[in-house]
Amino acid sequence: MEEKMFNLLDEPWLRVREPDGAVKLVSLLEALLGAHRFSGLAGELPAQDVAVMRFLLAVLHTVFTRMDEKGAEREFSLESEAVKQWKTLWEMRYYPEEPIKRYLEEYRDRFWLFHPARPFGQVPEAAAGTFYTSAKLNGELSESSNKVRLFPARTGKGKREVSMAEAARWILYLNAFDDTSSKPKGKDLPSPGAGWLGKLGLIYAEGNNLFETLMLNTVFLKDGKELWAEEEAPEWERKEARSAERTEISRPRNLAQLYTLQSRRILLQRENEAVTGYHLLGGDFFSPVNAFVEPMTIWAPVPQKGDTLPEFRPRRHDAGKQMWREFPSLFFTSEGTRLPGIVQWISYLEDKKLLERDRKLRFRIASVQYGDKDFFVTDVFSDSLSFHRSLLSELGAAWQVRIRAELDACNQAADAVYILERDIRRASGGSNVPATAKEQLYYRLDKPFRQWLESLNPEQKEMELEKKCLEWQETVCRVARQLGKELVEGAGSSAFAGRIYKEKEKEYYYSAPEAYRWFQYRINKIYNRKEG
Repeated sequence: MEEKMFNLLDEPWLRVREPDGAVKLVSLLEALLGAHRFSGLAGELPAQDVAVMRFLLAVLHTVFTRMDEKGAEREFSLESEAVKQWKTLWEMRYYPEEPIKRYLEEYRDRFWLFHPARPFGQVPEAAAGTFYTSAKLNGELSESSNKVRLFPARTGKGKREVSMAEAARWILYLNAFDDTSSKPKGKDLPSPGAGWLGKLGLIYAEGNNLFETLMLNTVFLKDGKELWAEEEAPEWERKEARSAERTEISRPRNLAQLYTLQSRRILLQRENEAVTGYHLLGGDFFSPVNAFVEPMTIWAPVPQKGDTLPEFRPRRHDAGKQMWREFPSLFFTSEGTRLPGIVQWISYLEDKKLLERDRKLRFRIASVQYGDKDFFVTDVFSDSLSFHRSLLSELGAAWQVRIRAELDACNQAADAVYILERDIRRASGGSNVPATAKEQLYYRLDKPFRQWLESLNPEQKEMELEKKCLEWQETVCRVARQLGKELVEGAGSSAFAGRIYKEKEKEYYYSAPEAYRWFQYRINKIYNRKEG
């Protein structure tokens, strides 16, 4: 019989970053009770940090919807009670020891990484599933027997086994982001798809330390409007763990259940003190359409027929776009759209004046990118954006309109750069046009836009909306024109001479000077300039 080994409450396994930048391993209790002393999580991947954060949030949601900061039992019946509890914790600036220790000690037996009946995040029935080595468990490698990394982050023993601390972190990541490569044991079973977080366009709020990050993402009111439909119910509180393969379940109605969803049935394999691999089967899944219990995703409308009610499903991030290019769709309400629940919650905190006056908000996105049919992981990326809290308030409404308009104009400028690149290529005898210049413009505008956005503060009386917008427009014009000049200068003599280009049975003359003249015209028209 498997002996009990490695309890997550006591053993150091969570990677956190200290204020001086050093990375430290801490236990679950240390991470929560010392959250105010750590800058943030410091896992191997940004996506791993999200999976770990949601695990910590499941604990916090469960504890502080059942007990107050002193450990006295309580239950929210009114939205105001939930908000008062959040405010009390926020103003304490740290998590109280009594309620957290009392709760976790009650469920200590459910936090053994190895256990004869209830190993953490695992079920013994998974032993019948597909076996993978630890090189697949490690998300930095994500190697299977038929897909080996050409330049792996680890070699030799580092690929053959991982420590128990690493395995504990990676099991959370695997459950959240696993691909679809595993084979079912049973017949005619539905596919659960990628792990739940792998289906999302993840977005969450970041604070100045781990405590603030956890608190900002502690969403006591769904969409900042109402109490959650059910009491918090994390998976480890179940009398018996779900073990059936590929099980479609009802949509969760509380965050602790959602954050501990078992998308996979997993069973680790160890040799002595190291984990050498794992067995895996498909686990629980539910329909993502209108799954608004999920606060950490962006949404896309589902095409509708007739006058049916609008529906939405999670939309993954586009790895080719910087976060700022999607700023309006992430943070500003418009017809036919739905904002992420976490954005609505932070907006609520701002409206209730629960955030400090001088606070800047920082949001981060994270994404795991998959290959064909989500069969394997191809990339992991993350991005963040900071701006003044008042941009999400009623005071920032006029600014929201202008920011959206400025980004639309910026996209038009990028299209003008693309057309210039295309026309120069045609003038030199080419045809197919890679959009390299267009992406180069976005790259050159990346830092300037972030700096400009951070400089906006609708609460400052001397801050003039029109003046700040003109400032940004000047930046776009200057950067776009400089890029345009570089394209022309590098065009070559044949492009300056020009040539006839045939398209749809019609002939057109293209030359680099003519292309640049039209480029200048388009930029001037976009920004209402008389001359370049």
